[in-house]
Amino acid sequence: MNHEQFRKVKNEPGFFAALDQSGGSTPSALRLYGIPPEAYSGDVEMFRLVHEMRVRIMTSPVFGGDRILGAILFERTMNSDVSGREAADYLWSVKGVVPFLKVDKGLEGEAEGVQIMKPIPDLDSLLGQAVKKGILGTKMRSFIKRADGVGIKAVVDQQFELARQILGWGLVPILEPEVDINSPEKAEAEEMLRQLLLEQLAALPQDDVVMFKLTLPSVDDFYSELVVHPNVVRVLALSGGYTRQQAVSRLARNHGVIASFSRALMAGLRVDQSEEDFDLTLDGSIEEIFEASRT
Repeated sequence: MNHEQFRKVKNEPGFFAALDQSGGSTPSALRLYGIPPEAYSGDVEMFRLVHEMRVRIMTSPVFGGDRILGAILFERTMNSDVSGREAADYLWSVKGVVPFLKVDKGLEGEAEGVQIMKPIPDLDSLLGQAVKKGILGTKMRSFIKRADGVGIKAVVDQQFELARQILGWGLVPILEPEVDINSPEKAEAEEMLRQLLLEQLAALPQDDVVMFKLTLPSVDDFYSELVVHPNVVRVLALSGGYTRQQAVSRLARNHGVIASFSRALMAGLRVDQSEEDFDLTLDGSIEEIFEASRT
């Protein structure tokens, strides 16, 4: 583990940039950026275009470690270059931003009101690559739609099972059991989730530390016990479909929680913007999210 990276993530003000759109979410990200599906053909061209978008963000002069603690990368991004350097090396060596890697392979179909992760058969190989490339930690997402105790327990059990495997490689896992912001049972699901997370944390060895990426809760400061827990490095918030204005307003009311936004970070960025307009728009987004993450 890079202790300088770890110290930065644990102690400094800032937030995470989620640059890890996968195959399923990439068309939506490109469409918001001004590139509709009919403008490209096939996955190869799609991933080339989204990589260009990510590179434009990462190389912008307003994107840096003074306000952005970490960036979560898609596997293809980790294995690609940015300005002639490997992506993780560029982020840390040039920008002072700590690199993380999305490791899940997407979601299974819904059962018991949740979607657990698909199997990750090559996880050890992927974690080995991450270590070699200077990645500090990983992220993996599940999805909770209803307040079903059996389903939510299955999500949490799977998240912690994989977290223990990731910890064995000296990496810091980010567990993301997202709760659907549109669920009519959102508050009840969050109650169940918090209790199960605390139970699993209580069973962790003293030296094992994790992070959480959670939906902005229905009750302000709902995850304060996680924020101060000795086994928790940071609690991140996902925007989850909220507009940036909604997300930053909610985030500012959750003390000690910092952002890990994707859509809310990139809102307003367009492929046809001049570099000046692009940087100005991105700078405004970063500053707004940074300030909300300082509460």
